[in-house]
Amino acid sequence: MKFMLFVLPTVPASLEDRERLRPIGRNNERYQQMLDELRKLAMFADDAGFDVFATTEHHFHSEGYETSVAPLLLYADLAARTKRIKFSPLGLVLPSWDPIRAAEELAVLDHLTKGRMYAGFARGYQDRWVNVLGQQYHVTGAPMDGSSIDNHNRKVYEENLKVIRKAWTEESFDYDGEYYKVPYPYKEGITRWPVHEWTRKFGAPGEIDDNGVIRKISVVPRPYQEPHPPLFQPFSVSENTIRYTAQSSIVPWILVSHPPDFQRLCGVYRDVAGQAGRKLGLGEGVGAFRAVHFGKTEAEAVDLLRRTNFAGFNHYFGGFGFWEAFRTPEDLAKYPANPFTPLPPSEWTLERMRKVKYALAGTVDQVKAEIEALHKVGGDGDLEWFGWFFDQGFMSWDEEMRQIEMFAKHIIPAFRSTSSPPTRAKEKV
Repeated sequence: MKFMLFVLPTVPASLEDRERLRPIGRNNERYQQMLDELRKLAMFADDAGFDVFATTEHHFHSEGYETSVAPLLLYADLAARTKRIKFSPLGLVLPSWDPIRAAEELAVLDHLTKGRMYAGFARGYQDRWVNVLGQQYHVTGAPMDGSSIDNHNRKVYEENLKVIRKAWTEESFDYDGEYYKVPYPYKEGITRWPVHEWTRKFGAPGEIDDNGVIRKISVVPRPYQEPHPPLFQPFSVSENTIRYTAQSSIVPWILVSHPPDFQRLCGVYRDVAGQAGRKLGLGEGVGAFRAVHFGKTEAEAVDLLRRTNFAGFNHYFGGFGFWEAFRTPEDLAKYPANPFTPLPPSEWTLERMRKVKYALAGTVDQVKAEIEALHKVGGDGDLEWFGWFFDQGFMSWDEEMRQIEMFAKHIIPAFRSTSSPPTRAKEKV
């Protein structure tokens, strides 16, 4: 198994501090403290044998939670301080990006790191900023409910990803899409290019027609990795998303955690990938996100879970519908999927988090047993990727280090893929 450390760049503070220092996201001293923590975490994760360090992309987070406004800039800084760990946005929210600019910036980062990156893309679910930064496509945050808003967001996402792949893999290309066109205007081309003879002689074949009109573009540089960086997509909940990622050779990071449902989605991914010509085992090409909390006793670990990841879901993620990933078949009778009936806040419980095997809290042996069951995907498979949803900014720095050291000492060596690098961390536990 390969391992990702997934962090929501969070300005460290208690809830009381967040209120007293509001808006703490604009507090430079605390923001610098967050950057210092992220650098230390990335360097430790590098030594500990994690394969990837990942963050989200979000904007306008004045509250100081998920202040991950420029992940690619952050990774350039972190890559210069580390040796082998790779980096990935989870993900760049494509309905808010110009796809060619995304292709360029990712390709430059791929060169700067000499291939130490994955390209993660997401659809976006937060209206506060997706509505503003995605206004050129008239998109809003996707509510993940199959509505017309959700479907429009999905169509923009898939078209932008198609443009990015063309930019990475074709020497020159044109594209006549519903939302994006290359060149623009598409039919008449770009007529004012007085140096067309220069481009005809030195540029990519096909850029200029016989009349000196630009008919295609060539995006530079092409990625360092061939044909391009591997692709991730978070946070997969629906079967439609699993099918899309399987058809498109994308690793889905699945938030659904109830073991039978997770196993079923892994099976869908395997089967659809097979139809697309990729023969995979159950769990291969798939990532699972889980919260992990260690304690000397189970009660101690559960208390830490309550104060960190569970608090984040109750105060924040629950409002965006993320508890839907923690459904069980028994919920359908009370909260049917059609018409869509979300789980009410009364169902947002710590016990549910643990029952569906998203929150793995306990002693080392208890956590290891939970990860072993997940790794085997119900006994039939071999999960390729494990992502640890790590609560940076919600714990003291000493507790953060204690948790990550426990994971490095007891989990990574026990499940390390033979092709992955060995653990090299100096342990303190």
